[in-house]
Amino acid sequence: MSDTALTVIGMSFIFVMTTAGSSIVYFFKNQISEKANTLFLGFASGIMIAASVWSLLIPAIEQASAKSGKLGFLPVAIGFIVGGLFLVALDYTVPHMHARGEEEGPRVSVKKSVKLFLAVTIHNIPEGLAVGFAFGAAAAMADHSAYISALGLAIGIGVQNFPEGAAVSLPLKTETGSKNKAFLYGMGSGAVEPVFAVIGFFLASALTSLQPWLMAFAAGAMIFVVAEDLIPDAKLETNPHLGTWGVMAGFVVMMILDVALG
Repeated sequence: MSDTALTVIGMSFIFVMTTAGSSIVYFFKNQISEKANTLFLGFASGIMIAASVWSLLIPAIEQASAKSGKLGFLPVAIGFIVGGLFLVALDYTVPHMHARGEEEGPRVSVKKSVKLFLAVTIHNIPEGLAVGFAFGAAAAMADHSAYISALGLAIGIGVQNFPEGAAVSLPLKTETGSKNKAFLYGMGSGAVEPVFAVIGFFLASALTSLQPWLMAFAAGAMIFVVAEDLIPDAKLETNPHLGTWGVMAGFVVMMILDVALG
């Protein structure tokens, strides 16, 4: 399979899986149970943590160390922190509401369903960038094995997008009273992923010297989402063992994908 085909498949897959997860609203009459929500979000957290480490931070450190030696950690550390600050900036500028009911951003008269939609959209931006940066780095290296590794990252993020899409669309169905609206909101929140994947692709392929910074940036943004949103929304304090095993299972799945396809 050509490198271009792998890129298109990877960038499309993350959106398709969010859409598939959002379609759950047509098969469930009620909300998923709290235990299932804990498991789903724990699993998504584990995949994002592993993707950040195995697919982004480690390659970024290797690239930076090859250029800067013992100081190779510096651009990665800075990029990581800036990625978190980017999400903080979005938190302050975009009105949104987390699944647990906490509102952030400017206080504006916007429907609760729109705020929930915007919260998930913010989550999906770093995931799209991560996939784009991975494929962009592969394009810059012109290395087929790097494309395979990037595809592994896209598969991992796509897999966690399914339960994440379900966990988002079902509350929206309750809020809007419409399965179709909930599905469209869920699908729409995932549409930002391929858009930002394309942006990330061109940035990483054009600015090759900044690749370690860019990959660390995406990792920092993803870890911020996990720590601020996914783990609190999973309510691990209510079902600690179930949620923890969900995190561990997600981490192992992503680790296997990275090693098997890396």
